[in-house]
Amino acid sequence: MNQLTTKHTAGRNENEVRFNTVGVDGFDVFYREAGPADAPVLLLLHGFPTASHMFRDLIPRLAGKYRVIAPDLPGFGQTFKSKGKFDYTFDNLAKVIDQFTDVLGLDHFALYIFDYGAPVGLRLARARPDRITAIITQNGNAYMEGFSDAWGTLQEYWADPTPAHREACRDLITRETIEQFQYFHGAPRDRVSPDGYELDIAYLTRRGADEIQLDLIYDYRKNIDAYPSFHGYFREHQPPLLAVWGKNDPAFIPSGALAYKKDLPNAEVHLLEAGHFALETHAAVIADTILDFLARH
Repeated sequence: MNQLTTKHTAGRNENEVRFNTVGVDGFDVFYREAGPADAPVLLLLHGFPTASHMFRDLIPRLAGKYRVIAPDLPGFGQTFKSKGKFDYTFDNLAKVIDQFTDVLGLDHFALYIFDYGAPVGLRLARARPDRITAIITQNGNAYMEGFSDAWGTLQEYWADPTPAHREACRDLITRETIEQFQYFHGAPRDRVSPDGYELDIAYLTRRGADEIQLDLIYDYRKNIDAYPSFHGYFREHQPPLLAVWGKNDPAFIPSGALAYKKDLPNAEVHLLEAGHFALETHAAVIADTILDFLARH
């Protein structure tokens, strides 16, 4: 039976961030939580190559009005085990997080989706649309318009999954790529703390972490195949959607944010002078935008 493996501390301020784990499908899923237990829920889903620590500046800004929950996806952060019986695909990541929401009793929640968190979260929304109260996408892509021309190495691997093409993708998980391409590109450098990228890089040095990431890079092609079904979900259910986007992202360009309006005409789009990890430099602005948006939806 799944049960919480850590307990809340009695008397603690409910707005303080708490750190817990819960057993789900063979994983001890680590998550951060803050906010009143009876408040509306906001589920934060991180991306590659990070974990829930990317939300460290955002969670306290939202916890006054919302129960904010941020799990580490399987294979990331503290929710880690090497390859074995678990097949690291986006379908399987979504299944674990869906079970995670069941174990925590999250019947209704808003979604914050970023990078890899987008295809995971949108699988949840597509499967159980009645649960989703709103969606915030921060550089979380769901349209072909959102891809830059920087995806060539991955596309070669998708089209021809040879060992050589797999090895070529290993450059995507190097320190240089993580620092320069994901964190610093298009961002005000003096506002990017080393805390985020140094922890990401440290996590990637664990035995087997690189192979998990290469498996997910190859499986990413299936997310593109799923885009039409995500668009169908948007058109049918019209969830309130906020796109708050670092417009200097070298991977997911602003066209991807604007594309949401094709299927969700009432979507709100905010483009920030930020890079891929916009929370590193614009957490206060993003938090204020989210609070305003959710207050109206």
